[in-house]
Amino acid sequence: MVIDGCIVMLDVDFMEEMVREKGLPEYKPNLATGFLTRAVESLAIKHNGVVIFGLDYERGTEEAVLEFPLTSCDELRKDLDQIHNELARMGFSISIVCLNGYVLGKKANTREEAYKGTPWRKKAYQELLRMKRKHHAFREENSPN
Repeated sequence: MVIDGCIVMLDVDFMEEMVREKGLPEYKPNLATGFLTRAVESLAIKHNGVVIFGLDYERGTEEAVLEFPLTSCDELRKDLDQIHNELARMGFSISIVCLNGYVLGKKANTREEAYKGTPWRKKAYQELLRMKRKHHAFREENSPN
């Protein structure tokens, strides 16, 4: 059964490059992924959301999909901005998409189901990819090379 709500997708930009540049651990929580694990969990608890995919205590969270039944993106904006700003303060970039729509509110069995399992998830994923391409283009344009 679907219900009104919103979908949030978060993905740390340039994670592979940042791991190399900063000498961060790759397969256990680091500064960014450890923070994002705690932030995603707190966001879900605070706003009665469901973590659909991505929360990883062992390795740290680099990407996540959440759904919030009976909640709008406007209600999450302040918390999403805080996540973005905290990661920026640490020297990381993150792409965050919030889309109002219909949600299932149940954990996905696969990554594909998490990102493309409903028309609204698919639309949010397309927006996330668009945003990530924009971040990559901006980084390339402003690269010292």
